[in-house]
Amino acid sequence: MNRDWIATARTLSEALPFMQRYTGAIVVVKFGGNAMGDDAEMAAFARDIVLMRQVGVNPVVVHGGGPMINDMLKRLNIESKFVRGKRVTDQATVEVVEMVLTGLVNKRIVQAIMDEGGRAVGLSGKDDDLMVCEPDDPELGFVGRPIEMNVQVLRDLFTAGIIPVVAPVATGTEVTETYNVNGDTAAGAIAGALKADRLLLLTDVQGVKGPDGEVVTELSPDDVRKLTAEGVIAGGMIPKTETALKAIEEGVRAVVIIDGRVSNACLLELFTEHGSGSMIRSDNRPPLPK
Repeated sequence: MNRDWIATARTLSEALPFMQRYTGAIVVVKFGGNAMGDDAEMAAFARDIVLMRQVGVNPVVVHGGGPMINDMLKRLNIESKFVRGKRVTDQATVEVVEMVLTGLVNKRIVQAIMDEGGRAVGLSGKDDDLMVCEPDDPELGFVGRPIEMNVQVLRDLFTAGIIPVVAPVATGTEVTETYNVNGDTAAGAIAGALKADRLLLLTDVQGVKGPDGEVVTELSPDDVRKLTAEGVIAGGMIPKTETALKAIEEGVRAVVIIDGRVSNACLLELFTEHGSGSMIRSDNRPPLPK
């Protein structure tokens, strides 16, 4: 008998207790980074999401698409302006953002999930007023901060056995407004509104590093605040940890900042004892039952 088959069977057997632990759990996954531009990695991600749904997990995929937006803006000769390093999203830019995220990127992920045998529906924060925003910074134009959430549409999709794939484009308090929302921010807001059991933020880095430069596998919210105050958590990691803290305040059980470059990163985190990132755990909600 092939040794690989035996190893596969053993892996499935060892994963059973973890699968039972997550049966019925809500897991929000922020998908982005280099994997979105690679067909093989996209297929592998989609297969993992389908497997999660198959064993009783309720996954929600929230995606970004910055590189695709940049490419389309260049093709349309729309110049990008920046304030304090952040892109100003004017009317022309937000129209491109909506077109790329809700069309090109969203439907590509939906198709990848369906190609792996899953059922998926693509939507944005504008659908059924899933996410209503106000301006995050008036100088940045149509960049939004979620202020109202209506996640019943996601719960309806769970009941139907369908995987929601959400583009981070939202409506404003005025019906004619459209806002671009940071992907991590959107994922955190959705996870908080759902009181999700896990928010998985897939990144292109290993996780949160401590003072010694090693990845810290588990932190409390106080640990995160302390490392941030000391300057250990800095740069691009700050928005991710801020998203994590806000999600936990809103009722998420735990947030994991995961190295999405690792194969099957989501499955490693959920169904084995060997995760691939840094978990920030709520002090207020008990852990999932063993």
